Amino acid sequence: MSAAATWQVVHSERRRLAADLSVVRDEQWLLPSLCPGWDIHDVLAHLVDTALTSRLSFVRDLVKARLDFDRANENGIAREKRQDPQDTIAALMEAADLTRTPPAHLATRLVEAIVHGEDIRRPLGIGGSYPEDAVAQALAYQLRTPVSFGGGRERAAGLRLIDRKTAAVWGQGDAVEADSIDLLLAVSGRQVDRERLKGSGASRLADTAAHTPTNPESPHR
Repeated sequence: MSAAATWQVVHSERRRLAADLSVVRDEQWLLPSLCPGWDIHDVLAHLVDTALTSRLSFVRDLVKARLDFDRANENGIAREKRQDPQDTIAALMEAADLTRTPPAHLATRLVEAIVHGEDIRRPLGIGGSYPEDAVAQALAYQLRTPVSFGGGRERAAGLRLIDRKTAAVWGQGDAVEADSIDLLLAVSGRQVDRERLKGSGASRLADTAAHTPTNPESPHR
């Protein structure tokens, strides 16, 4: 995907998520998200923070956090999390069309938008639908990026991932067949219902995702 196409997807996903969350009940905001340690409102605030983060502000915030990525993320959540979640939704809408990014590969913006979108939607029982090429690009990035940098390369080692919709294949080894969004989530350290994963390597990927959570000491989670 070109840079322009990537940003178009990211902007669209921010607006779609804001629309999906407009009907969330007050008590649902405290539900645990798929992102370890964060509730639904935390993830939303994090998305606002990352939408506002530029290369310069990323470095500034990291220095303020004493080079601790986890602390920087938590500071960003505290900064952007409004008392009323509806105001946090409004903040995401205001930032939806920004093209700011920390000093990282542009594919991380797709990972942020798609994975965090599912971090929020799945616990709420909201169905998500994402462009196949965007999911594929995000997955390819996660597969070549170490866990220590927010990727999932080690989780997929020795596995052949197969998208059951497009028959696209990544890697070699024991087969795991699933929708590409479920492969992306598992590789990114999210727990995926085992019945969504098929093949000789399915249990290994599910177990690895469940027991190797996203490294909090990474530029993105």
